[in-house]
Amino acid sequence: MGSRLVSCDGPIKRRHFLTLGLTGIINLSLPGLLRLRAGTNNPIKNERTALLVVWLHGGASHLETYDPKPLAPSEYRGPFRPISTTVPGLQICELLPRHATIAKRCTMLRSLVHTGPCHDSGPQQIFTGHPTTVNKLKPDHPDLFAIVHSLRAHPTDVVPGYVGVSPIPYLGSAYMGPAHEAFAVYGDPNDPHFEVPSIGLRNRQDVQRLDARMNLRQRMDKHRKTRDHLDKFNVFDSFQNQAWNLVTGPEARNAFDIGLEDPRVRDRYGRNTWGQRCLLARRLIEAGVDLVTATLNGPICGRTQSWDDHAVNHHVFDAMKTRAPYFDQAVTALIEDIHERGLDKRVLVIVAGDFGRTPRISYAADSASGVKQPGRDHWPHAMSFLFSGGGIAGGQVIGATDRRGEHVVERQVGVGDFLATVYRHLAIDAERIEIRDSTGRPFPTLRQGVPIPELTARSG
Repeated sequence: MGSRLVSCDGPIKRRHFLTLGLTGIINLSLPGLLRLRAGTNNPIKNERTALLVVWLHGGASHLETYDPKPLAPSEYRGPFRPISTTVPGLQICELLPRHATIAKRCTMLRSLVHTGPCHDSGPQQIFTGHPTTVNKLKPDHPDLFAIVHSLRAHPTDVVPGYVGVSPIPYLGSAYMGPAHEAFAVYGDPNDPHFEVPSIGLRNRQDVQRLDARMNLRQRMDKHRKTRDHLDKFNVFDSFQNQAWNLVTGPEARNAFDIGLEDPRVRDRYGRNTWGQRCLLARRLIEAGVDLVTATLNGPICGRTQSWDDHAVNHHVFDAMKTRAPYFDQAVTALIEDIHERGLDKRVLVIVAGDFGRTPRISYAADSASGVKQPGRDHWPHAMSFLFSGGGIAGGQVIGATDRRGEHVVERQVGVGDFLATVYRHLAIDAERIEIRDSTGRPFPTLRQGVPIPELTARSG
């Protein structure tokens, strides 16, 4: 039987990454989390492939991004034209001209389908594989990120293994415990005063005070040496050392210090929240973080601060036209950077969202102004994801929808296939690994699905 993960039901309460203070060390919050993270004792450290997900919270319209439908009736197609790309025969929406220039470095998946009707069940299905349709703030089963992190965490790591740059909403580690949640980074990396508190202390006096607290804790724990086997105690100390490295060492501080980037690189991504979130995500990947998510939401999206373009929320076409340039610049800069820095074999970039949007345009009064306007609603029956890197060949298109963009007519892909593909990239044998919940019941990591061949075959 394959490896098994044990649930982490410890008494230690999760401390938020941003608000971890000096007191957290003496209480062993961070070392405790690190110790919990290694509880699985599964040494997957060979090929440190990485995953970077750019998440469009709320669900972007596939017709206004990667799957335009110019031949659809007017009540479906919207006002924007398709444009050609550097891949012969591949067209995308005219709102994304920069995407068109880098299409040879991307693969478009146009045929992903799930049954999650809302913003919680959608991402929960995509990243857990469980067919939940009930509205829940957190999933009943751990997501892919929690599972992978539990397998890869190691006491010698000097940067976190899983970071959410504004984490994907509604995901979580469920019964695996808070040790496997994302280290959450909120705030605006474009703000000149942006920083991640308590990571990489710069003030020598703070380091000295922290050192004194560590020494005090060690004195308090001396009696453990008389009760515990020496090697177990040394393992425990190693997690204290890792916590020390995270809080005082230069590696974590430098990884999160976006101000160290060349100003020209920052300009290339866009001097705005989305551009700098994507740049910070690349910095973290380059610093050795295995799992990074960057959520594109907030004021750039419009009044509801998401891509949830119901007619009562947004004029869908005005909203898309306003936010598209920021999205186009940030994502293409990220993909180009990943390739130009030689990270494209190790790092798989995925651009995705909750679901697609209804191809048939709806109309309703704006909830703020009362003006009737067009919108698109939730549509899990067809959605488009973009992939780049991961050693896969670019310039591919997988699957197709009908001429209205309503239903998949070629190569339908389920969430199990998506998860199997990502697990394969991360070198994890998901078919054989089981997870045990808090009652000891075993659950398969991957319920069903097979890797998508075009997204697993290594290029050149």
